[in-house]
Amino acid sequence: MSLFPLIDAPEAGASVSGGLPLYRETDWNFRTNRPVWRSGNPVFVTGARAVLVWAWNTLHMERFAHDVFSAGYGPEFSALLGQSYTEEARQSEAIRVIRETLRVNPYITDVTQVGLSFEGSRLHMRFKMTTVYGEVSMDGCDITL
Repeated sequence: MSLFPLIDAPEAGASVSGGLPLYRETDWNFRTNRPVWRSGNPVFVTGARAVLVWAWNTLHMERFAHDVFSAGYGPEFSALLGQSYTEEARQSEAIRVIRETLRVNPYITDVTQVGLSFEGSRLHMRFKMTTVYGEVSMDGCDITL
C-alpha cells in the first residue's frame, strides 16, 4: 500500500558498480524550483540526472531545518552570516560547506571546479560533480542565505 495512493510506486532499479542500486529521483525544474509533473504524475529520472537533482535539493535545504531529514542532509550556510570573515575566507568556507554537503551522498565521488559569489544574502554557485555515472555540471544554483 502506498502512502500516496494517487502516485504509482517506482519500480525497483538495477544496481550499478559498487553494489549501489540505480539512483532514482523525481525530476526537478531548476528554473522554477519545482518538481516536474506529466499527466498528473511526477516524472522520475535515474542515474546522473537523479544525483544532480538530489544535489540541487540538498543545497537548498538548510541542515537541521526539518526533522524529516537526516542530520547529514543539507548545508550549514547560516554559519557564514554575521561573521567578520574576509571575502576570501568566506568564499573558502562556502566551498568547504558545499563539498562537505554533497560528499554525503555515496553516488558522488568528487566535487570540483566550485565557483561562487555572494550578492548580499544571495549565494550564486556553480560546480562539477563526479558521480558513479559520470560527470555532471550545475550552473546557476542560487541560494538565499
